[in-house]
Amino acid sequence: MAQPVSLKIPPFTTNVLSKKRYLIIYFILMWVSFFPPIIVFWFYWRMFYINTPMLFYFLLPLELLLVYLTLVFSSIIFARLALICVNLFHKPREGVFPRDPKNKDYNYWSLRSIIQKWAAWISHTFPIPWHDVILFKIMGVKTHFSNSTYGGYISLEFVELGKNVALGDGSSIFGSIIIGNYLIIKKIKIGDNVIISTHSVVMPGTIIGDNCILSAYSLTAVDQELEEGWIYMGTPVKKYKENKFFDMDLKILFDEKKDVSEKWTKFVEKRDALISKEKKKEL
Repeated sequence: MAQPVSLKIPPFTTNVLSKKRYLIIYFILMWVSFFPPIIVFWFYWRMFYINTPMLFYFLLPLELLLVYLTLVFSSIIFARLALICVNLFHKPREGVFPRDPKNKDYNYWSLRSIIQKWAAWISHTFPIPWHDVILFKIMGVKTHFSNSTYGGYISLEFVELGKNVALGDGSSIFGSIIIGNYLIIKKIKIGDNVIISTHSVVMPGTIIGDNCILSAYSLTAVDQELEEGWIYMGTPVKKYKENKFFDMDLKILFDEKKDVSEKWTKFVEKRDALISKEKKKEL
C-alpha cells in the first residue's frame, strides 16, 4: 500500500508558506474535527455500556470503525467550509505569481494549502481507495469513481480528471508548484483512459489527451499538451510511440462464449500482428 504522500506535498516544507502563523489553522481544523467522533462514541457508550456491557464490547469494533469514518468525514467537511469562507475573500485564480508575502495570491495559496493538508492526510490513510475520490469531489476536483488514484498525489484544486485514469505509486499531479521565486498555478486537464506510471510528475497547465500513457519517472513541462493516443516518456516528456492498445478489438477479451485462455491467445496474436506491421513500416 502506498504511503500517504499528501502530508508532504504541498507545501513541501513550512518554509514555502508566506506566513508561519497559518500553521495554527492546521491545528485548529484538526482539533475541531475530533468533536463529532467524540460525540458519536459518547452516545454509543451511554446507550450500551451502562445497561448491556457485553453488547458494548461485542459491537466495539464496529463502533470504532464508525468513529474513524466520522473523523475522516468531519475533517473533510470542516476543511471544505473553511475553504468556502477563505474563497469569499479571495477567489483562487490561475497565473504566475511572485513568491512574496505581500502578494495576495501567494498568501491565499499558502492558506488554502494548510486548510487542505489535514483533510487530505486523514482521508488518504483510509484503506479503501474510493475514499480519495470522495475527498476530491467534495474539494472541487472533477473526477470519477472509475479512476484509480490512491497510489499518487493530486492537488485539490485546478485539476480535471477523465474516466479510467490510473496513477502509479509515487506519481504526482501538481495544479500548483513553486519554482524559484515564483508560484505557478495552472489548471490540469487529463482525458479518459490515461495511465500515469510510477514516480511520474504532471506539472501545472498540462493537458493530456485520451488514451495516453506516461511512462515511469517521466516529467511534463508547464503548459505542455500531450496528443491523444500516444505513449510519452522522458524529462520533459516526448512522444515515444503510438498507443496501439486502444486500436485493438478488445471485444476479444470480453466474449463470454470463449474460454479465457482462448480469448487471451487471440488478443496476443492481434497485438503481435500490429507490432510486426509497425516494425515493417519503420524499415
